[in-house]
Amino acid sequence: MSKKKILLKGLILTGLFMLSVSTACAEPCKADANCDGRVSVWDYILFKQEFGRKCDPCITAPVPKTGQTTCYDTDGNVIDCAGTGQDGEYQKGVAWPNPRFTDNGDGTVTDNLTGLIWLEDANCFGERTWSQALSDCNGLASGDCGLTDGSSAGQWRLPNRFELESLLHLGFYNPAVPNTAGTGKWTEGDPFTNVQYLYWSSTTGATNASYAWYVSMYNGYMHYYYKSNHDYVWPVRGGQ
Repeated sequence: MSKKKILLKGLILTGLFMLSVSTACAEPCKADANCDGRVSVWDYILFKQEFGRKCDPCITAPVPKTGQTTCYDTDGNVIDCAGTGQDGEYQKGVAWPNPRFTDNGDGTVTDNLTGLIWLEDANCFGERTWSQALSDCNGLASGDCGLTDGSSAGQWRLPNRFELESLLHLGFYNPAVPNTAGTGKWTEGDPFTNVQYLYWSSTTGATNASYAWYVSMYNGYMHYYYKSNHDYVWPVRGGQ
């Protein structure tokens, strides 16, 4: 095959690739499938190898804001944020939507930042061991814990550590959980009920497999402890 025909074929394939990515993905793609800074026939080849599963792979995962807007000195006194380099100065991350949460009226609350769906009652099961917490969440279904959402057993799960952390507002404590709008501190029913302090995650501690991570909704503290310990359970479903 002549160089001219190879070039022509490459241009045709690239054109088809550009059309493919515009229709195969829910979001617009840059079409640079191999992230080399240009669109070529090699992007088309990679795209076809992945069967369209990779849409704009050069985009990195976003990190949300912590919610903290105040700065402090080493003694804990409030100071002007300018020039401190603290979180409160930069407030980096993806801005929270307003409202942050939506009460679905069926015993569930949707986090409009993450897309996760949380059980509205943050203390349906009481304090449980880690294995009991996993079982409680796996068996949760509509008709339990105030749910009328039509969900069935197996759709709910114990959240991983990062999912639990996503609920934190680090501008507050007791608890470090935001209200429905995301502009203030949680109070009873706004939007959750019965928020407690220490919650199990589904994530095992890497240094010791008999430990699992927990997250404190009191002040945002997180650590791991024996799976035989008793902590609270906050089921979740949906998400990525």
